[in-house]
Amino acid sequence: MSSPSPEFYFPVPRSQKYCSQCAHPLTQMVPPEDNRLRDVCENCGAVHYQNPRNVVGVLPIWDGKILLCKRAIEPRYGLWTLPAGFMELNETTAEGALRETDEEAGASVELSKLYTVIDVPHAEQVHFYYLGNLRSPELNPGPETLETMFVTPDEIPWDDLAFRTVRTTLEHYCNDVKRGRFDSHFYALETPFHIR
Repeated sequence: MSSPSPEFYFPVPRSQKYCSQCAHPLTQMVPPEDNRLRDVCENCGAVHYQNPRNVVGVLPIWDGKILLCKRAIEPRYGLWTLPAGFMELNETTAEGALRETDEEAGASVELSKLYTVIDVPHAEQVHFYYLGNLRSPELNPGPETLETMFVTPDEIPWDDLAFRTVRTTLEHYCNDVKRGRFDSHFYALETPFHIR
């Protein structure tokens, strides 16, 4: 059973109501010696910080072609993406990117370099995409993927890409293929953007 794809996707706000130290209700305030509004426990003084989430993934290549995955989950069900997802605790960005590539595509990949680092402040995220070479074209997609495909830069389904960070990473890759040099790219997406 599939659900309709939302026009825009924003993560659920991460606000706590009670202190994790003493269970007292939290108050939003600027703590002493700070300059930002935080969730603070006025009972025990604990400050509950909210920090960005990391998304980690790979731009996997086999024989000059890019591996894309069609999403089997929301947000952006049925659209194409690079294998990527939220980083887990106790793993590096590289370990998370390898894990996500295995989970979503059943693919084994050797990472070559950190390729794009994209700040997405409106979604409270930072996206890290590595360039990687597949060890084999044999794939075993997991439950988050409807299907996979290998495409040349000219075959990328630009109108059916799931996320802006995937689009910009692929745009950088296509430009770098043309010039024969693969630099790392660091930038921010300043505002929400609907690509479809």
